[in-house]
Amino acid sequence: MTRRTRIGIIGLGVISKFYVSAFDSLPGLELAAVCDLRPDALAEFEGRVPCYTDHRALLAGAELDAVVVNVPNDVHAEVCGAALEAGVAVCVEKPLATTAEDGRALVRTSRERGVLLFTSFHRRYNDNVLALLERVPAHTPVESLTVRYLERIEEHAGSDRWYLDPARCGGGCVADNGPNAFDTVRQIIGDVEVVAAKVVRDADGVDRQATVDLRARNGATARVELDWSYEGERKDVDARLSDGTAVHADMLAGHHGFKSSLRHEYIGVLRDFAGALAAGEDRSGGGLAALELVSDVYRLEKEGQR
Repeated sequence: MTRRTRIGIIGLGVISKFYVSAFDSLPGLELAAVCDLRPDALAEFEGRVPCYTDHRALLAGAELDAVVVNVPNDVHAEVCGAALEAGVAVCVEKPLATTAEDGRALVRTSRERGVLLFTSFHRRYNDNVLALLERVPAHTPVESLTVRYLERIEEHAGSDRWYLDPARCGGGCVADNGPNAFDTVRQIIGDVEVVAAKVVRDADGVDRQATVDLRARNGATARVELDWSYEGERKDVDARLSDGTAVHADMLAGHHGFKSSLRHEYIGVLRDFAGALAAGEDRSGGGLAALELVSDVYRLEKEGQR
């Protein structure tokens, strides 16, 4: 019998349930341990898998092949670094870290030790985005792109109130939703650079809205629109091809329940992660690329305030 890949989850916040449910669709993977600081979060796993309240104890005692890191953004660097040092592959929720400097350090550790570091961009596996990509002919490239990521953060954060603390989140919508949107841009038109950015913050210093203009090496342009104060939810992609054809993807179409689109996307995340682990791939670059774009947006914001 083929041995299953043993994966632990560190951090049982609102997104963890999508990882947990994905294991049911991936028989080659085993949820082998969980970790959270809160005993009440661990209660449903007691008697099912080993439970830990310290990630270092989990890494030392659970005999894992990999971990999913789903802790608040400000401790991504610490927890991912400990796992990489222990030789345990990492799938980390975006963003890779809250600073580009920490992200670069994680990538160095991953490459020096030959341990997989994989950032979870769940929208990369969205069925409607993948269908859009299939509709773009190879001989007719995308000329311009708009990616919208609009929601009311208070509805989506649930009990994870750290999202609204700029120090813990890394900022606001740019730091947290930006990486998913930037990765979607990169998925469609390749590597990009930030050419302009406008950021709107609330009284607590949380960036609630942002508009970011990007340009690819081949001259294609993209605009990312982010909003954490939007009434409802809109997450979509508009692309115009070089021949003038317009194509559209609504990431939420066909997924009618709240956050229901995430279920198939996180199956895609874990499937891709397991494939990269089995193939011995280096997948650290994507997470760092998105984080560098976040850093550039905040840099341009500061320069505009001078």
